Amino acid sequence: MESMTYIGLDLHKRSISYCVKTASGKIVDEGTLASSRMTLVEWAEELPGPWVGAMEATIFTGWVYDALLPYASGLSVGHPPMLKAICCSKKKGDKIDARKLADLLRCDLFPECTMLPKATRDLRRVLRFRNQVVRQLVRMKNTISGLLMESGQSYSKRKLHGKRYFAELLANLEDVPAAVLELLGLSHGAMEFFSSMQKELVAGLVAQPLLRERVALLMTIPGVGEITALTWALEVGDPGRFGSVREAISYCGLCSAHRESGGKEYRGPISKQRNKHLQTMLVEAAKIAPQWSEALRAIRDRERMRGHHNRATLVVARKLVSYLLAVDRRGTGFETSASRAGGEVRAA
Repeated sequence: MESMTYIGLDLHKRSISYCVKTASGKIVDEGTLASSRMTLVEWAEELPGPWVGAMEATIFTGWVYDALLPYASGLSVGHPPMLKAICCSKKKGDKIDARKLADLLRCDLFPECTMLPKATRDLRRVLRFRNQVVRQLVRMKNTISGLLMESGQSYSKRKLHGKRYFAELLANLEDVPAAVLELLGLSHGAMEFFSSMQKELVAGLVAQPLLRERVALLMTIPGVGEITALTWALEVGDPGRFGSVREAISYCGLCSAHRESGGKEYRGPISKQRNKHLQTMLVEAAKIAPQWSEALRAIRDRERMRGHHNRATLVVARKLVSYLLAVDRRGTGFETSASRAGGEVRAA
């Protein structure tokens, strides 16, 4: 029976450094490959015997992982903050990094992170692109408001971005330079373009067979809409990856950093080790969810009475995580239990 070999891969834009080691740590082969799919596949086909590989999580990891997966007995992607053994070394180089990745893998010390299936990652890429489009949309809206304020024009903030109101406003503007009128028209056109684009992207995601039923179940939770449900489904992937609600809350970045040494405990601000896309969406959802749920409203009001509005938002966001995880795990809709005091809610 052929023995297993362990391969460390250090990924870069133009090159990939690799190191092949045996279980005892002996270097079998090492070198550099051109960073192209064809070169990588040809190299993988020539590797003798079963092998497992390890690489860091970078912008290039996705296509490398997908290209090598059919040839490997196993592939692991490293958790960036936990791979400090590489960045803190006295000597650092592509060859050294590949060797250390192989060593961590063969010694079963490699800090692995979750790699979602390709189909989920492809849809997640569309959702993140949609979020970028929305940011551009907001910039255009702010640009229109700024141009009007610079020109000393009054307008209705609530109606400004409506098509009919904006056309009437543009026709009745006085003492406004021609250049400003042109910029207003261009900005409004760009705003409408970004608005229609993001709507098409969301509609396409919701219609996906992989997401349709799951998103519909998540949207039964009061205060959870299409975007929150899509973000949860595509950023989390399999909800079974979390052993408890605490782990899910930590992954979403809704808890503080914890340090303890010599019997002294310290809790810092909200941890930066989180999924920032999920954190942002949950915090925004927590601000409006109490309007749709009496239970969440009671939680928010109770925390606000203690004098900290931001903390109240975080508590509501954590409760939303528990709801989302429960519904996603059980695969059933969300119900209100009248038997519980105070109008508590639970996943059916």
